[in-house]
Amino acid sequence: MTTKRKMLVTSALPYANGNIHLGHMVEHIQTDVWVRFQKMRGHECHYVCADDTHGTPVMLAAQKKGISPEDMIAQVREEHLADFLGFGIGYDNYYTTHSEENRELSSQIYLALKDNGKIVSRTIEQLFDPEKNMFLPDRFVKGECPSCHAKDQYGDNCEVCGATYNPTELINPFSAISGATPVLRESEHFFFRLGECEDYLKEWTQGSTELADGRVQPHLQAEALNKMNEWIEGGLQDWDISRDAPYFGFEIPGVKDKYFYVWLDAPIGYLAAFKNLCARTGVDFDSFLKPDTDTEMYHFIGKDILYFHALFWPATLKFSGLRAPTGVFAHGFLTVDGQKMSKSRGTFITAKSYLDEGLNPEWMRYYIAAKLNSRIEDIDLNLQDFIARVNSDLVGKYINIASRAAGFVHKRFEGKLSDVSSSELIQKLQATSETLANSYEEREYAKALREVMALTDVVNEYVDANKPWELAKQEGQEARLQQVCSELINAFRILTVYLSPVLPKLAASVAEFLNTAAFTWADSTNTLLADHTINKYNHLMQRIEPEQVDKLIENNKQASEAAEAKAANAADYEPVAENCTFDDFMKVDLRVAKVLNCEKVEGSSKLLKFQLDLGFEERTIFSGIAASYPEPEKLIGRMVVVVANFAARKMAKFGMSEGMITSAANKDHSQLFLLDVDSGAQPGMKIG
Repeated sequence: MTTKRKMLVTSALPYANGNIHLGHMVEHIQTDVWVRFQKMRGHECHYVCADDTHGTPVMLAAQKKGISPEDMIAQVREEHLADFLGFGIGYDNYYTTHSEENRELSSQIYLALKDNGKIVSRTIEQLFDPEKNMFLPDRFVKGECPSCHAKDQYGDNCEVCGATYNPTELINPFSAISGATPVLRESEHFFFRLGECEDYLKEWTQGSTELADGRVQPHLQAEALNKMNEWIEGGLQDWDISRDAPYFGFEIPGVKDKYFYVWLDAPIGYLAAFKNLCARTGVDFDSFLKPDTDTEMYHFIGKDILYFHALFWPATLKFSGLRAPTGVFAHGFLTVDGQKMSKSRGTFITAKSYLDEGLNPEWMRYYIAAKLNSRIEDIDLNLQDFIARVNSDLVGKYINIASRAAGFVHKRFEGKLSDVSSSELIQKLQATSETLANSYEEREYAKALREVMALTDVVNEYVDANKPWELAKQEGQEARLQQVCSELINAFRILTVYLSPVLPKLAASVAEFLNTAAFTWADSTNTLLADHTINKYNHLMQRIEPEQVDKLIENNKQASEAAEAKAANAADYEPVAENCTFDDFMKVDLRVAKVLNCEKVEGSSKLLKFQLDLGFEERTIFSGIAASYPEPEKLIGRMVVVVANFAARKMAKFGMSEGMITSAANKDHSQLFLLDVDSGAQPGMKIG
């Protein structure tokens, strides 16, 4: 009987400005397998995640789409959740960092840190984009890394050597938004005094937690600890946790036009997602956050965000009066066929493209799990190996066991199984239960699945040795046939228990076939199926055909080429302006007008002079479209659209212009095109 534990588990928050790809799935599958295993063991385990929604990239992306950031992140969350659920990721809550729970918790933690003397304000020089008229967040400044001199690195850390720095330290910086060379301007910012937390962080990073079941859990993996020691010994810098307006995020309490940097409120989003879950389910939220709690908190993350989770996050929690994580589990990156995922080669595989091709997501769950261990190592998706391993392990070995026995049980014995409690085969499978449980607990999935496949080999050897298809032809062998097939079905059941954390959908189908409840880990050693009736067998999993994978890659390649072409075309257009409200739009009085006369303006190469009928009055309007309409007399009699409430202005020596004529323009305004109205529209009619 295992001691019941209480756990909060998270995966890193996907950013709300991009698609979910198989690189994301490595982490979320790793987390999901661990959570499902813990739940099968009977532990109280809550798995939460959320979209990371704040920051300049989201703000700019929403502007480009012409929608509000709130509308964009709501849409993206639905897309992300559909992708994750399609791969069987079993969140207890998938939330958003743009929530009232997160706003409240971020403010509370910030104020607690401030009361504890861990927040300080300073006037700093910050890079400013003179073209976009905005301060540049770290990720929107690029340049040469001051440590290793790698080119095209972001303003907060180098993706080549892992160094962290201030954006002002970059060599030859440029704005990632406009390409302009940024200038320095002063701004007040707020800092978390991370350097003052050094003693605590030395203790925490090297420490461990004794769990309720007596196990000792190190806070970090060995490789992560080594990296943290390097960073701590190099000296921890105070952490800038504020950003200037314009910015999509939470305003800092008591300060105008200052916002929390996304890396403050994003990890707090873990807690906000959990708090939202607790409010709906009655779980005691506070009991998981007290410093002296016996509950556990785990974060599964990529190795690229270790600094934030293994230094900044534990210190933030500790010095705001909350508990620190029990464990931070980092993993490596995913490559495809030995290379970085590539859109041009079609190997940048999104979750949606995989699902849309009709590929079974549990094939990928199995393959990724079979590559994962507890260390921070990159894993490779070798597409030919993917096909071969899934077809061999899952279909050729595992599924083969049920398919070779179930038909005889159904046809010859009306689905009834006999007692196999004395079976040496079954006892051998049961004896591995705790060994496999330890492998899952330690996140050694590759090891666990190798052991499970070794067991399937043992069972298949039993099939070949006893040949149920031959027993079925021999007189007087009915009891023996039923015994052999019952052993195989029970063996298949135990193997399914062992595979359940990895293949939850398949396990549910097996439970239905075996006419049992959903599997728990205890089912690997408890009462066997005897004098029990199973249902008719239906094939449980198909083989992967190479053509399916080839089609996936080719379609991804074509989609990438189409997206690149669209992006290239987008460069010909001006970006969408900032959002306006309905009330803003209604302030502009657009009217239909008829051109009574149009002529060139002597002394100007740009202006045309229009005499217009607005129905209720006539007006004179000058418009700078002469280059696009060299024969202005041809415009007489045409309907145009004018801004009727545009303030009249004097056009140098040419006269007063009493409004503005609307036109469409290309990006550099070298070509202008008057707007027209449908037939039947009359002068003076209002547009809107």
